[in-house]
Amino acid sequence: MSIPDELLIDLAAMVESEQTNQMSLTVVVHGAVITGRLAPEHVWRQRVAEVLRDSDQLGPFSEIFSAPGESDRTGSPPSHLHFHVARILQGTLGIPETGGMYRIAIADVDAWTVGDFRYSDH
Repeated sequence: MSIPDELLIDLAAMVESEQTNQMSLTVVVHGAVITGRLAPEHVWRQRVAEVLRDSDQLGPFSEIFSAPGESDRTGSPPSHLHFHVARILQGTLGIPETGGMYRIAIADVDAWTVGDFRYSDH
């Protein structure tokens, strides 16, 4: 999207204000379908920092994620969506199977819908 969707920005702002951490969302970004739950940026950063801190090779990068996020520093509307337990949908598979942590620029979202997609073998 060349002009970020104001409704999507409002949704992200509500998540950022921690009024909910259960907002499921599916977005299309450059043809990729990503589905999962939104998290406030500081919660997302904290979780990524924890994962990195536990890695022998990537531990030093955890400090970058421990710093305050953009909306914390500027007080401006969110510019990114922060997904946790998210999957990139590829055919009938969700990658990674257990869900991952994704940061997506709102301006890059081509389409979106509330809710997430789950596949079943039945």
